[in-house]
Amino acid sequence: MGSNSKEAHECVPAEGRLNVFALVIYIADPLGRFLDDLRRELVPHYNPHAHVSVLPPRPIPIEWREASEQARSLTQGWAPFDVELTEIGIFPVTNVVYAEVGKGATELESMHRTLNMGPLGFEEPFTYHPHVTLAQEIPVERVTEVHELARQRWREFRGNRTFRAERTTFVQNTIGNRWIDLAEYSLGALPVKK
Repeated sequence: MGSNSKEAHECVPAEGRLNVFALVIYIADPLGRFLDDLRRELVPHYNPHAHVSVLPPRPIPIEWREASEQARSLTQGWAPFDVELTEIGIFPVTNVVYAEVGKGATELESMHRTLNMGPLGFEEPFTYHPHVTLAQEIPVERVTEVHELARQRWREFRGNRTFRAERTTFVQNTIGNRWIDLAEYSLGALPVKK
């Protein structure tokens, strides 16, 4: 998922925007920068912004601001939490190369269950699996090579593999397959209910 700033949304005419939205948690630098650089190495034509999807891409049946308000109201009571990336895998069927989420997966799965309802709900083609996509739409003959290169780079990375999930961002896709940020919400904006 490549991303542009919130200001870019103003520059994209309505006919250039698709009814495809997602809710993501961006990964801060230096881990985010490493993952972006790795994704560019694996898939050179891509403009990445490292993230974990809470709600993978989906159409919504209402105006985006209303859906965004639902996302905000459901995430602001969620306490921030740590997310650790563990190993590099390949999803069967799609051949997507990804970084696995270890610590934090339970929280992400719970957030997904809570948010995937009402106007934000969508019957996804695959079971939700928290991860960071590193390469997709790879020619079949290159999947093993790309996977091995991703594993090698991950072994070489000496930085912290954990990041703090503190904010979610509601994003929209465009005809050029660029994702634009629409709204951002802080986790823990409201006291967590006990």
